Amino acid sequence: MEDLNRADRLQWEHERIARARGGDQDAFAELYRAYAPAIFSRVLVPKLGNRAAAEDALSETFRTAYERLGTFEERGKSLYFWIARIATNKALDMHRARNTTGRALASFENLLAPLGEAPPDPGELLEARVDIVRVREAVQAVLSRINARYRQAIVLRFVEELTREDCAVRMEVKLGTFDVLLLRALRAFRKEWAETVGEEKADATG
Repeated sequence: MEDLNRADRLQWEHERIARARGGDQDAFAELYRAYAPAIFSRVLVPKLGNRAAAEDALSETFRTAYERLGTFEERGKSLYFWIARIATNKALDMHRARNTTGRALASFENLLAPLGEAPPDPGELLEARVDIVRVREAVQAVLSRINARYRQAIVLRFVEELTREDCAVRMEVKLGTFDVLLLRALRAFRKEWAETVGEEKADATG
């Protein structure tokens, strides 16, 4: 297709877009083969900085493009630029997810801090052990109330202390997908914690 002039290229696109909108997956596959390499190398790798993240984003980009192909308005412009905008948004979403996940992880680690080793001061040891038991029980109760998939992500990452990469393998998802899944899991956990444990504390002190 590189040998086609602009008019012929747009005509080539128009024919395949029309077929893809009619449910022809082979036509969309042709569009993918034509534009995926450039979207990957010119848009996603520069914005995300590594190939693994770019591969995740590329998959999400074309999934979204396929779902929204009916909204594309040609107006004499190549489909490439429309897909490139989708890719840019996917890259930004991944950056936001990473940053938000980092903050969520810090909050969760602070929450679970009492589950660590008790302080060595013998005078504080018994009280600390009681706190540890209470927090552990509360954490387990909250985990039992959230989505099983979310619970698995949290247990693998924080209880079994697997790397993000190993967690993704265990859950049979890509690394970028696991990061988003973990972020949602932490949000669900914190919401359930606030609604259950928070209310219990309020009742105890009220």
